[in-house]
Amino acid sequence: FQTRNPLHRGHEEICERAMSSIDGTLLLHPVVGMTKQGDVDAFTRVRSYKALTENYFDKESSLLALIPLAMRLAGQREAVWHMLIRRNYGANHFIVGRDHASPGIDSNGTPFYEPTAAQEMALQFSEELGVKALIYDEMVYLPDEDKYEEVSKIEKTRSYFSLSGTKMREEFLKQGKKLPEWFARPEVADILTQTFPPIQKQGVCIWFTGLSGAGKSTIAEILTVLLNECGRNVTLLDGDVVRTHLSKGLSFSREDRDTNISRIGFVAGEVVRHGGITVCAAVSPYKAARNEVRRIFEPSRFIEVFVDTPISVCEERDVKGIYAKARRGEIKYFTGVNDPYEPPDKAEIVLDTVSNQAEENARIILDHLKELGLVM
Repeated sequence: FQTRNPLHRGHEEICERAMSSIDGTLLLHPVVGMTKQGDVDAFTRVRSYKALTENYFDKESSLLALIPLAMRLAGQREAVWHMLIRRNYGANHFIVGRDHASPGIDSNGTPFYEPTAAQEMALQFSEELGVKALIYDEMVYLPDEDKYEEVSKIEKTRSYFSLSGTKMREEFLKQGKKLPEWFARPEVADILTQTFPPIQKQGVCIWFTGLSGAGKSTIAEILTVLLNECGRNVTLLDGDVVRTHLSKGLSFSREDRDTNISRIGFVAGEVVRHGGITVCAAVSPYKAARNEVRRIFEPSRFIEVFVDTPISVCEERDVKGIYAKARRGEIKYFTGVNDPYEPPDKAEIVLDTVSNQAEENARIILDHLKELGLVM
């Protein structure tokens, strides 16, 4: 049995049925190389596999071994490849479920591959490879009978709960919810809960963008205080401060600006990965650079805040006269004057600093975080 996910009860049932059907020994063979972004990390998964094999699988008829293989998410072609690889490890049967090695749904919400495509190709090449494909449909839980069954073998009128790796990650783990016992063994649930704490203890990056003088730093500082008052650990990465330390020596050319944003994003990503909140306040004028930073994070863990202040207001607030120097040509690459600012198309939050005071804007962000459950 090949997997890139923690095993839920449906997976266990498939393995048990496969072993029973051929009176065989199970090689539980999870991949521990690169998998899909957002997947549970290999170290956490291996701890969960060990808990299962030590407590619920017959040690005389099962073996846990790791394979340093990267997922290609190539669907049916990868299923055949996986069969060939396992044949070289000595296996003569291979379990293939629905959507084997699939990346999931496409941008239109439809399955990237046909759900049964991998099973069909596995059967097609089974004899040539010398590996018999054991085919199983989606396994579901029947609460009225407290048992598991393939969805194609139950009446349409019967109620059931679905089980899947995606459901495990998106509906439970990333929301900080503990897995119910019908979904996963208590030992597995405890291990996964350690890696995925309650949502109010998970990390998030709040990325301010806007013109110089828009009010980013002021709002960011107030927000940092408010978050600390709520008991969250916060790291403030202000653009001016970062340039004196992390990005010292960089110019204001486009290339160096992108490097600066990339460095801020990297640090922010590490903070968030360890459960902290990062508040980043940098002009970050280019969409491409901001989008590259966004890709570091899970979709719900990056909040772009566009401080939408007109350039005329920014110039009025400019007590240092930097805008005036830029207009006289004394400063090159100054955003909004002789270098472009590309506003976000779909920022999670847009702030008006003309009508609202800085604290009001900070509380708008705080309220948004509370709605997401990231702050209590």
